[in-house]
Amino acid sequence: MASLPSIRLGLIGDNIKRSKSPLLHTLAGGMCGLDIRYDTLIPAELDCGFEAVFERCRSIGYRGINVTYPYKEKVVAFLDIDDPRVAAIGACNTVLFEAHGACGFNTDYSGFSAAFRAAFPDSNPGIVAMAGAGGVGKAIGFALADLDASALHLFDQDLSKAKALKNAFEDTAAETVVSIHETIEDAVAGADGLINCTPLGMIGHPGTAFPKSLLGLQRWAFDAVYTPVETEFLKNASGCGLEAISGYELFLHQGIDAFQIFTGRTVNIAALRKKLLEPIQI
Repeated sequence: MASLPSIRLGLIGDNIKRSKSPLLHTLAGGMCGLDIRYDTLIPAELDCGFEAVFERCRSIGYRGINVTYPYKEKVVAFLDIDDPRVAAIGACNTVLFEAHGACGFNTDYSGFSAAFRAAFPDSNPGIVAMAGAGGVGKAIGFALADLDASALHLFDQDLSKAKALKNAFEDTAAETVVSIHETIEDAVAGADGLINCTPLGMIGHPGTAFPKSLLGLQRWAFDAVYTPVETEFLKNASGCGLEAISGYELFLHQGIDAFQIFTGRTVNIAALRKKLLEPIQI
């Protein structure tokens, strides 16, 4: 029997031991007749820096890599980025190694748009309060503009990140009105939706960016964290009557978009979702 075409992929990040990305890509590969090897690459455990890990992947034949916290902005310096929207975001989570160089993409951007449209097919985001304006925050911010959000209220403890995102919006003439707020309370005022783009709630980063006392007057909430799927923020939001979108939806849609970039193959979303939920055979 002929062997399946083999493709080597990986994920570079600091807190990824429980990532489901290897499972997503190997399952998607099997559905498309491909043998996918997907490695988790933690710079500290490999005893080298991000750039060294990146160059190693390029040199030993990886077809592509995903990049996650805290390297989505750092990786941009090593990439060719053709999409002006992704260039404006200034962060990439997907890299394709081609003969002419490393090409950068942002499937957090495309994946959030797909996840929001799937959850709310007949409505736009309205006024959105977002905590965190780093790599994933930038991607989701521009996705919100494409989804016709009327306003984006930014809060980040690192004010320079919030300013950088606001400036990027102004440079691209996005119609969504962006404002920077010094407290999360001010950012939440008048919001229809709440988005967490900070690490809070992730394994190893307990807590929530949105105190429970601020929840209840909004329509919807989204958490970019997906490990665990049920974060403190989303539990509180659901308990206060908000429609909650988990980070798992972003994980799924961004992963499918990345897989298509890596392989050129399209995967059935419903079928892949079902396979991901099946018990792992040991």
